[in-house]
Amino acid sequence: MFRYVLRKSVNIVLSLFVLATATFFLMKAIPGDPFMQEKNVPAAVRENLIRYYGFDKPLWHQYLIYLKNLLQLDLGMSMRQQYQSVVDIISRSFKYSMQLGLVAIVVSVVVGIAVGLIAALYNRKLIDRLIMLFATIGIAVPNFVLATLAQYYFANKLRWFHVAGLHGPMDYVLPTLALSVLPIAFIARLTRSTMIEVLSADYIRTAKAKGLGSLTILIRHALRNGLLPVVSYVGPMTANIITGSVVVESIFGIAGLGKFFTDSVSNRDYTLIMGITLFYAAILMFSRFITDIAYALIDPRIKISKKGG
Repeated sequence: MFRYVLRKSVNIVLSLFVLATATFFLMKAIPGDPFMQEKNVPAAVRENLIRYYGFDKPLWHQYLIYLKNLLQLDLGMSMRQQYQSVVDIISRSFKYSMQLGLVAIVVSVVVGIAVGLIAALYNRKLIDRLIMLFATIGIAVPNFVLATLAQYYFANKLRWFHVAGLHGPMDYVLPTLALSVLPIAFIARLTRSTMIEVLSADYIRTAKAKGLGSLTILIRHALRNGLLPVVSYVGPMTANIITGSVVVESIFGIAGLGKFFTDSVSNRDYTLIMGITLFYAAILMFSRFITDIAYALIDPRIKISKKGG
């Protein structure tokens, strides 16, 4: 286990290094500079800005400075947010994205497992067919479409919620709905298919023959084995919800990290783009790493070999 954790940690560091390098050179490959869109800026001021951010230095020199600062966890200063570092912007805005993401993750897992379990217990009956129908629709409809429709009907028309912002617990309902519908649908389908197979296994029949109650069999025997595929999906789902909230945050006017990311792209804020990209990548890799460890802990039959398999 220790060797596996060490090897995965090294792989994460190397992957982040490759991503940082690729992002840096892609930003530099874009024609022009972040100050081209400024209006009525004197040439002398523009030259001072270019000199201040080091754009006048050779590309290899800029890259070495970038790597040096990155090793010190210094992502630089934002080129559009005055007197604000990228680290400060991420730390200040990510708490809103994290709060919304955690609520969506909990709702997705709990509702998805419950709905999928109901579908499995009533396999091929009307409730099963209705659940699978809604699951198919949930997978097919993008979250930004759901967010727009939910905002229009429930906020603008019915006025049950605020149109934008997070003013209280009720304001989490619509963004959470938009973010969690697809994961709920996917988890429900995954849980249903796995539980149907598990409930027909020989050891379940043996447990029934011993006189164990249905609830005991379901909780102690079926769920533990049936939820393993769900656990493997939770890691990528966590990263997808947190990083995928970019559009949803923009629609609902939430001052999360997604809003700053979209603004940085439109404003060509190079340092903020690279910083948020690395931060999102770190979340994705770390969540997958935690999922691998949790998968092995949940099922004792799964052993991590010396080769990391």
